[in-house]
Amino acid sequence: MKSTPFHLAIPVHDIAAARGFYGELLGCPEGRSAEHWVDFNLYGHQLVVHLDTNLSPRPPVHRNPVDGHEVPVPHFGVVLEMADWHVLAERMETAGIEFVIAPYVRFAGQVGEQATMFLLDPSGNALEFKAFADIEGQLFAR
Repeated sequence: MKSTPFHLAIPVHDIAAARGFYGELLGCPEGRSAEHWVDFNLYGHQLVVHLDTNLSPRPPVHRNPVDGHEVPVPHFGVVLEMADWHVLAERMETAGIEFVIAPYVRFAGQVGEQATMFLLDPSGNALEFKAFADIEGQLFAR
């Protein structure tokens, strides 16, 4: 499966906090930047954080029930290889991240079984990182 990078621009309330979260904690290399925005390489995708001085950290306003958990909406994230997902989950746990939904296997034993975790960035943007044992066969399985 060949995929093309996506571009996503999100608001943040603090550029330094965004650099700490995306750059240092998640390990995303920084690209171009200016005083009010920063490009990050989020696993090969272009994530741009834009300063919004009117924004205060906020939790997502809506949640949907999925597999016994309340999933924050909206959210974004990346589908990782299983080994990379485990490395990231361990890094987040070691860092003491407060998860919205802690790392676990969703839909265990069913079509679409996946490892997943949800967390918030310092501005309250919800992220999901997931992985499939068989990404080719499971990502869009019905």
